Amino acid sequence: MNILQRRVKRSAPAGSALSARITKYHDMVWTRWQLLSARDQMALAALTLFLLLFIGGYGGYSLQQAAKKSKENYQTQVADYFWLRAQAGNIDTRAGSDVDQNETAIPPASRISTALNGAGINDAQVVATGDTVQLSFSHPSQAVVSTTLAQLEQQGWQLTQLSILQDAITKQLQVQATFST
Repeated sequence: MNILQRRVKRSAPAGSALSARITKYHDMVWTRWQLLSARDQMALAALTLFLLLFIGGYGGYSLQQAAKKSKENYQTQVADYFWLRAQAGNIDTRAGSDVDQNETAIPPASRISTALNGAGINDAQVVATGDTVQLSFSHPSQAVVSTTLAQLEQQGWQLTQLSILQDAITKQLQVQATFST
């Protein structure tokens, strides 16, 4: 019978050992609390309450500040996006229609790549398909992106499709656009 009891004790769940430790620790803390004078108990309770209020208050304040900053970033991104879309209608596409004979000899994708490189946009993917050119690139500055797109339209390119997304982590604008001649 003793062997059976030993096996039962060994197969007890691990939670009961943890529960026993917690109970033992709780009893030890309660015993020490009872040994304190009333004044010391009051002071310790006030200190604990102050620490809880301070940690909770600071945690709530920091969460509120992070939410406010996130909301401001979102509103700035939305405003930039709508500003950029509004600028597309203000561009005079006829201004760049006087194309030199030398420029017509250069392939359209090369002309757009040259314009992008001149604006400081490197590693852009530019693909010409028929009379349209599709481009894709990333850049951190909204001003550079909008200026570059406006310059392309001034050179006689007509913007037919535009998609601009901002990466939440890197804050890079990811631009995909289609231009036609």
